Amino acid sequence: MEWLILAVSGLFSGIVGALVGLGGGVILVPATLFFGATLGLIPNITPQSVVGLSVIMMIFTGLSSTLSYMKTKTVDFRSGFIFFIGSIPGTILGAFVNKGLDLPSFNLYFGILLVILSTLLLVRDRLKPVRWFVENGKKKTFYDGNKSYVYGYPIWFALLLTFGVGFASGLFGIGGGSIIVPAMILLFLFPPHVAVGTSMFMVFLSAMVNSVTHISLGNVPWLYTIPVIPAAYIGAKIGAKLNKKLNSDTLVLALRIVLLLLGIRSILDGLL
Repeated sequence: MEWLILAVSGLFSGIVGALVGLGGGVILVPATLFFGATLGLIPNITPQSVVGLSVIMMIFTGLSSTLSYMKTKTVDFRSGFIFFIGSIPGTILGAFVNKGLDLPSFNLYFGILLVILSTLLLVRDRLKPVRWFVENGKKKTFYDGNKSYVYGYPIWFALLLTFGVGFASGLFGIGGGSIIVPAMILLFLFPPHVAVGTSMFMVFLSAMVNSVTHISLGNVPWLYTIPVIPAAYIGAKIGAKLNKKLNSDTLVLALRIVLLLLGIRSILDGLL
């Protein structure tokens, strides 16, 4: 039963993560904690093991998605490397801080983060893009066949921002895409498809560093990676294909609501 639950969670995490550039951990972590810690259907699940499982999964969802987005030339490799370099120290620090969290504290802080992320996603379309970062940074131009986009950022700010993204990734195992994608679109004016493709490339790189830290800390439940990894890899392929073919507005709206509800529930679990 636990393998079936993990496989379904991994598949859904891969699909949603690749479709909107979230990495998938933001789905896998609360789902696994709910079925494992709350309902007791997955033995020996702790916040640390859930995060360890999530970062291992994101290596494969990130790789699968990146290979798919490379075919459509929507991965900005230079930006992905810059964001990755900024995230490395934050990722390592977050992984070590995670070691000291008990389940109520993890639920509380993770719930607060989910509520913040869902709020950002809910108001994203109503926020006006900030042009200061493009005007004061290195600019790039992307042509999608119908429209040209000019985007860019100061490298110092990108490094500072991705340090925080890396810390959240190491602490909660969420991949960082849920934070960096809205920032890339609103602050750096990335085209949405390039933001998603570049985010998944960064998720792949940062997950490798993140996994080394969590492996060294003994946080990875290797037996549970068996159903999660292939399901998440297949899901990421499906999500990347859907991203190219479908208008994902309906799914993104549903995701925003789900994240808000998961965040509220996680906060209540942490408090009560």
